[in-house]
Amino acid sequence: MVRTQSTMLELGTKAPEFRLPDPFGRYWSLDDFSGKSALLVIFLCNHCPYVKHVASELARLTSEYIEKGVAVVAINSNDWQQYPEDAPEKMIEEIRARGYKFPYLIDETQEVAKSFRAACTPDFYVFNSRRELVYRGQMDDSRPGNSLPITGKDLRAALDAVLAGKPVTIEQKPSLGCNIKWRPGNEPSYFQP
Repeated sequence: MVRTQSTMLELGTKAPEFRLPDPFGRYWSLDDFSGKSALLVIFLCNHCPYVKHVASELARLTSEYIEKGVAVVAINSNDWQQYPEDAPEKMIEEIRARGYKFPYLIDETQEVAKSFRAACTPDFYVFNSRRELVYRGQMDDSRPGNSLPITGKDLRAALDAVLAGKPVTIEQKPSLGCNIKWRPGNEPSYFQP
């Protein structure tokens, strides 16, 4: 496990296009999430201790905001050949065990992670209705072992602001987690483990 911070993609960046399958075989694209006031994109995996630490609250938070009209999608970009716990069949198990209500997609080539400059799991991106990046960073200050409660306060504040048509604070803390497990030789130039 390499403790890694998110790269903090520049605010205002347009949501990168993607077309990826979920582990059930359905393909999803950015267009499938149009017409919503906010889009939350999460880079996620199954085996990371940081993801496991927040997974139950993440399932609750995303269910709550999906009900409020937020589009949510998670993307697993890890090399599941080297990390079999992140393989598609294990993603199905994770979806069912956690009760995830959002599509959980497979980025086998890792090109989508690169287009978002994703670096860690979990890594969170909130886009407004024009698909402009308004938040990138942590869910909250809780980390494995620091005994702070898992509230999702930072992510909730960003989503609430977008839903209310208000600006999101530019004071944003990077997410912290395990590095994305890049295929050998596929590490992006921006990635510094």
